[in-house]
Amino acid sequence: MKRIYLDNGATSYPKAPEVGDAVKHFIDDIGNNVNRSGYSSSFGAEEIVFETREMLGRLFNFDCTENIIFTMNITQGLNFLLKGLLRHGDHCIVSSMEHNAVMRPLMQLAKTGVEFSRVMCDEFGRLNPDDIYSHIKNNTKAVIMTHASNVCGTILPVSDIGRICREKDLKFIVDTAQTAGILNIDFKNLKADAIAFTGHKGLLGPQGTGGFVISNAMAQSLDTLMSGGTGSLSEYEEQPSYMPDKFEAGTMNLPGIFGLHTALKYIDVTGIDSIREKELELTEMLLEGLSVLKGIHITGLRSTEGRTAVISVDFRGYDNAVIAHSLDKYHGIKTRCGLHCAPSAHKTLGTFPHGTVRFSPGHFNTKEEIEYTISSINHILKQL
Repeated sequence: MKRIYLDNGATSYPKAPEVGDAVKHFIDDIGNNVNRSGYSSSFGAEEIVFETREMLGRLFNFDCTENIIFTMNITQGLNFLLKGLLRHGDHCIVSSMEHNAVMRPLMQLAKTGVEFSRVMCDEFGRLNPDDIYSHIKNNTKAVIMTHASNVCGTILPVSDIGRICREKDLKFIVDTAQTAGILNIDFKNLKADAIAFTGHKGLLGPQGTGGFVISNAMAQSLDTLMSGGTGSLSEYEEQPSYMPDKFEAGTMNLPGIFGLHTALKYIDVTGIDSIREKELELTEMLLEGLSVLKGIHITGLRSTEGRTAVISVDFRGYDNAVIAHSLDKYHGIKTRCGLHCAPSAHKTLGTFPHGTVRFSPGHFNTKEEIEYTISSINHILKQL
């Protein structure tokens, strides 16, 4: 049976060419830590870490390499940013499309006296930037927003929101889980104070990699979520205050960073525009094929304009879980069914609590696989 992977919204597969070789090379041939040793292989590993920061800086148009922080994933990065910034009595603003990587930390912080307001998007996941204004209060400190929905793929107007934040002197944090490596992200044009990224989705790297990019002003104002050994200032028991050591306590995922280094080289050579063009071509095929099938509802936007390659389908009159199971068991098609760690987004789209079946083609899928998927869905619906 064919294996067709359409769950790139969760994690990309396959990874960029030679990513696995790079991970294996570190484990088999290097193996040591960085910032803690004085021998040549340690210096070589440090060089790869530095080069990876440089490549991320070029990707996000960000000049301050030491302010590119590695964490084990974007969720940890967002926790660093939210819990380091917000204090008792502070208020922040989010959209109704946020992932639980944002909402669960905010729900924790709410127990300590942090408030948040949710700006509602429409039934297609679109947000009107001007709606931000009515939610700003005297104690509003920040806006935290996803760049694109992980449920329906709708892209939010983050550049406009960044402009509003600059106008109102608010911190702006962008969650790029669904867009880094797929959309051109310019830190300066976004007028962001921090962006959080993950390595295992659009960046085509291994799981266990991610981090955040942060301005000097915001870095100085943040408390660190974790403290511990950095290999620097070892004569002191206080956490170093300079970057990146302030936020990088403990041993980092060096095998993963070696893999991410290779993935970023592939993206640089291939080009983000080329990757996005391919993904949207597949998305258009899938949208057109699904639109003629009876008994289904496509959430979000019906065209490729203003969206990523994430398509959620509600098989109305059927059990979505049965459809997803049948696609996997009888046709080898891997999707994700449920609420996708984003209950507020599903409430906005009208698919809560039953959720949807999410199809998220990626850079390495083919037109033939999309045609087969549409045919398989049609076959399943006729059998039910």
